[in-house]
Amino acid sequence: MPQIVVLPHATLCPDGAVIEAPAGKSICDVLLENDIDIEHACEKSCACTTCHVVVREGYESLEDPEEKEEDLLDRAWGLEATSRLSCQAILDKEDLVIEIPKYTINQVSENH
Repeated sequence: MPQIVVLPHATLCPDGAVIEAPAGKSICDVLLENDIDIEHACEKSCACTTCHVVVREGYESLEDPEEKEEDLLDRAWGLEATSRLSCQAILDKEDLVIEIPKYTINQVSENH
């Protein structure tokens, strides 16, 4: 069973986490099921960027993002080459190391 290593995030997961999860689940679902309350404003329908994560290790094990996800990611705060929408990134058999960005686009607009 693959593991997701979540790097520390000041509010959502201050100590980081190591989570075992079955292949075939989205990163978002795994985080939510393990009490890491990642924002998902569109209810995981690939219509926003609030569940954006950066895959630090294991990115190549994920299926390529579809065009709709890529278009949305262009609007994500802190976009990197290995960014994914966690609601669309489905675990395979490889371990992942992920980082939840400090802000979502919602938080950035609310704080400015």
